[in-house]
Amino acid sequence: MESRLNYYANPVAAKVLKHLISASKVLADSALPHTIQHLVEIRASQVNGCGFCTDMHTKEATHAGETSVRLNLIAAWREATVFTEAERAALELTEQGTRIADAAGGVTDEAWANAAKHFDEDQLVALMSLIALINSYNRINIINQQPAGSYQVGQFG
Repeated sequence: MESRLNYYANPVAAKVLKHLISASKVLADSALPHTIQHLVEIRASQVNGCGFCTDMHTKEATHAGETSVRLNLIAAWREATVFTEAERAALELTEQGTRIADAAGGVTDEAWANAAKHFDEDQLVALMSLIALINSYNRINIINQQPAGSYQVGQFG
């Protein structure tokens, strides 16, 4: 599999990515725990079928100390005992926020209320923004058919 074009070398893409990366930096520096951030990035990428982002974020999470058991169970988080209540709330919000077209009504009040029990307003804003941002990255990579498997930890700085 080859990508449709070299998106990451294109000058227009470089301008777009500059802004997406700036937003990513704001979120990485937010009060939202990094463990939650990794889970959100991986789960949204799995739901969207973005191999490139799933590859990248599982490798980054592993590098940050995430266990293989938890990584392997993200897609089946509802039946797994290895996630905290806060992580489960974030994963639910991620799925509903990613599957907007599939989930009639989008994000439910129940999912929002559950997340609000575990995160303060700044963390909720970071969580919402991260869900939106990873979905943007997923869409770019899926449209371009960006192949997965060769990502190296820290590759993008």
